[in-house]
Amino acid sequence: MPENKLSIVARILAKEGQSDFIKSELTKLIAPTLAEEGCINYDLHQDNQNEHFFMFYENWTSRTLWQGHNNSAHIAAYRKATEGCLAEVIINEMTQVE
Repeated sequence: MPENKLSIVARILAKEGQSDFIKSELTKLIAPTLAEEGCINYDLHQDNQNEHFFMFYENWTSRTLWQGHNNSAHIAAYRKATEGCLAEVIINEMTQVE
């Protein structure tokens, strides 16, 4: 049975004084992620009222390919670079209701 398309909402909250650094590090993820198999879109947003709050809205052809993204070298490098700079990260795996 084929896997359903997976939508991800990743909410990232930078610690006080870290928003510019986190924005830079998140931006570095876009190009390599868009090149990954299964990535449909990978859209970064920053809240207009709270500069510390970022959100990725992403769509993948399958959960398996999204999991591969989570194990990629660029995600590992991001995690290492931003260690101690984030207040909160919440990942929601979602399926479109049709």
